[in-house]
Amino acid sequence: MPGAVDLSDEERRHSAALMRVNHVGEVCAQALYEAQAIGTPDPRLRELFLSAAREEIDHLAWTQRRIGELGGRASLLNPLWFAGAFAIGLAAARMGDRVSLGFMAETERQVEAHLDGHLLRLAPGDLASRAVIERMKEDEVRHADTATDRGGADLPLPARLAMKLAARVMTATAHYI
Repeated sequence: MPGAVDLSDEERRHSAALMRVNHVGEVCAQALYEAQAIGTPDPRLRELFLSAAREEIDHLAWTQRRIGELGGRASLLNPLWFAGAFAIGLAAARMGDRVSLGFMAETERQVEAHLDGHLLRLAPGDLASRAVIERMKEDEVRHADTATDRGGADLPLPARLAMKLAARVMTATAHYI
């Protein structure tokens, strides 16, 4: 398997599970940003959300390819993840552009922390997965900064905590299913 020749079977399974979780995150991000693009009346913000969604499609392809290289599979619940994230994206958009941008910024900040955790949990020899995650992280940081620069509102603590809880449920489930 390309990029996995130095990994034990257990390390490959672990990396595949982490990449499956990242893949689900990209499914969700794509859905969020497509929904937020639909929900904004501002054509410039629509293009910002669509541009971010296109980058998430790249991330989706990278994680899917890496999962295959590791001998894993994508989450069986991807249609559910997409539908749920799309609904959340529409709800964020209905709250107005500042909130929608704030939701984007907070999502990406939480994803950045999540990716940092995955970098720590990867086997040292899994350079291919590490490269994918580091590249994704760069894009996520840029998305958060752009959303903040465009006037994204700081979300209240209860909203941020609810997002973290939802992410924990998703990552715990996607790790296995």
